[in-house]
Amino acid sequence: MHHRGGHYRLLAALLLIIPLETVAQGFFHRVESLLTQHYRKGNLDTAYVTRPATKWTFTARMNMSGTSIVADGYNNDSYFKSKMEAQSKATLSLGVSYLGLSLSVAVNPAKLMGKYHDYELNFNSYGRRFGFDVVYHDAKNFKGWHDQDGMERIELPDDKLSVKTLNVNAYYVFNSRRFSYPAAFSQSYIQRRSAGSFLLAASGMGQRATLDWNQGMELKMTNIGLGAGYGYNYVPGRGWLLHISALPTFIVYSNTSMTFDDTHVPLHYHFPEVIITGRGAVVRQWSNKFIGLSMVFNYTNIGHKESLAIHNTKWYLRTFFGFRL
Repeated sequence: MHHRGGHYRLLAALLLIIPLETVAQGFFHRVESLLTQHYRKGNLDTAYVTRPATKWTFTARMNMSGTSIVADGYNNDSYFKSKMEAQSKATLSLGVSYLGLSLSVAVNPAKLMGKYHDYELNFNSYGRRFGFDVVYHDAKNFKGWHDQDGMERIELPDDKLSVKTLNVNAYYVFNSRRFSYPAAFSQSYIQRRSAGSFLLAASGMGQRATLDWNQGMELKMTNIGLGAGYGYNYVPGRGWLLHISALPTFIVYSNTSMTFDDTHVPLHYHFPEVIITGRGAVVRQWSNKFIGLSMVFNYTNIGHKESLAIHNTKWYLRTFFGFRL
């Protein structure tokens, strides 16, 4: 009897497991169907832009980025110019995408070895109609020089300048049926024929810099810009894509202050004050593989050298290799 009762319990357990497995399979099938539907939908001119035929994309990337700040102007009728540059950063990353859902992991070898102490966060979203870049950089390893009235150039000591910077830029694509930003930057679409588009753009920058050397310095700035630009995807032959775009925005809101010890240096608005975002990419695809290089360049110019002008440059470069399954 005991042996027969064991068989009954085993049979009951199997009957319970089978429906649960069926329910789970049905659930995952439904989720996959919804993801596929969302992934494939869109008002596209497929003669120009298509989705990859596969569901999975695996990508390895090497990223490099850099920052520089140039300030020049007059203080008590004395002309000065300073240039400060942060140590370039290099990271390695691996990413996987399934029907448009992506996950990536990045490693900075220099930071792991204790040779790089800055912190940088990059978040990019390249959609067919709308996209943006968000970059936050907390840097303490600037190097640079200061020149006063053309006298002997003074090298600024290391680790005396601390800068926290937030850059945000966004775009809207008018000709999204035929022109694809993600084809160049995330490879989630494929550009089959050459096409361009006018773009709307919005940019923002916030920065706080402190210099602890001889005389203390503190710079605070907040800038918001609006504008328009143009992007073009050139397909010179099967499997090739060359992208270039420029999005100049004119600053419509600015709040900037700069202080040397107890001396306040005015920064007056001087047209045109701009935030310019430039992008470029080269992509080569064959079979189920692709390789390429992309670049994003951000330049901010505010003030005037009759009092004080500040020029910020932020760039990052990415090389990548991937395959689709």
